[in-house]
Amino acid sequence: MTPVPTATRTGAIGAGAGAGAAARAGAGAGAGAGAGAVMTGPRPALPTLHPLSFTLPPALEAPSPPESRGMTRDAVRMLVAYKSDGTLVHSHFSELPRFLDEGDLVVLNTSGTLAAEVDGIGEYGQRVQIHLSTQLPAGLWTVEVRKGGEAFLDAEPGTNIELAGGGCVRLLTPYSAGPGGAGVRLWVSLIDTPEALHTYLARHGRPIRYGYVRGDFPLAAYQNVYVTEPGSAEMPSAGRPFTPEVLTRLAAKGVGVAPLLLHTGVASLEASEPPYAEYFRVSSATAHRVNDTRRRGGRVLAVGTTVVRALESVVDEHGHVHPGEGWTQTVVSPAHPVHSIDAFLTGWHEPEASHLAMLEAIAGRPLLEASYAAALEEGYLWHEFGDVHLILP
Repeated sequence: MTPVPTATRTGAIGAGAGAGAAARAGAGAGAGAGAGAVMTGPRPALPTLHPLSFTLPPALEAPSPPESRGMTRDAVRMLVAYKSDGTLVHSHFSELPRFLDEGDLVVLNTSGTLAAEVDGIGEYGQRVQIHLSTQLPAGLWTVEVRKGGEAFLDAEPGTNIELAGGGCVRLLTPYSAGPGGAGVRLWVSLIDTPEALHTYLARHGRPIRYGYVRGDFPLAAYQNVYVTEPGSAEMPSAGRPFTPEVLTRLAAKGVGVAPLLLHTGVASLEASEPPYAEYFRVSSATAHRVNDTRRRGGRVLAVGTTVVRALESVVDEHGHVHPGEGWTQTVVSPAHPVHSIDAFLTGWHEPEASHLAMLEAIAGRPLLEASYAAALEEGYLWHEFGDVHLILP
């Protein structure tokens, strides 16, 4: 029922390199159709897993940015977990350079956060919120309709929703079903605004905010310090604790930093829903630096699930990363383990969230369970304004 972008890649791929990467990206016959092509096909299902299940006390949901709690960005706590022997170390993010070595490489997602939530009025006068998720080719967008803080799954094709400030969204066709196939979660839509969309969003939009956040915070609170290009519905939040000071200390130690781009869609998914296709770009320079780092014996640290997803979309079965651009449906799990990175920095994820399958693929189940037990016991904070988890070899 849904036109879903599949992974496409550009750049030289060396003989025999494409098969493993294309399989992980879910590209199938559509691979190579060209960046920006929108192919038809089902979203890949999550593998059959026993997801990590635990009770997250409301007190551990970070309600506001650390700056509003009297801290700097880099003062959040960081649990360091070593795969080699299971050691857990309690630290703070400002100490990240201490855990890395000269010759290591940190890979960041430089996508910037949009003010992607806009108020709307439906055709029957009901008040709704529109969450812009992903920009598609031909000027179309996928959007989520929400009402009263929950996904509204009963909209109909052809519905027009009036937006604040004279804009309008027309729901064209379903893009993705809701949990269990009930209703429609995302719609392919046409957005009409009286001025350029980014200018319109700056005037009338706001950052997507979920119920655990207490207070309204400016878009700057949802931006990483190193962003270069707006396009994410929600902040790639693992990188939020970075400050210019931390980046400077990494450089002084001889740790490299390389960028890539992946525009994130909405994250308001049920535990059973796999992530949506997302646009990514890995440059030749970044691919070369990743490969050169590992060849020289350094470690590649991916900052966030988005970086892992992008790199795993362009890595071959030999662990060689290639430049690429397009749409990825990569779902990293124990059934499709990682080949492109050595270390991982991430936030703390909700019980049974699909991202936990990626963490299990990287850390292994025993270390993942031990880390989450320790984080709960020691009162680490969850979500985009919370603490972080560093997994090292």
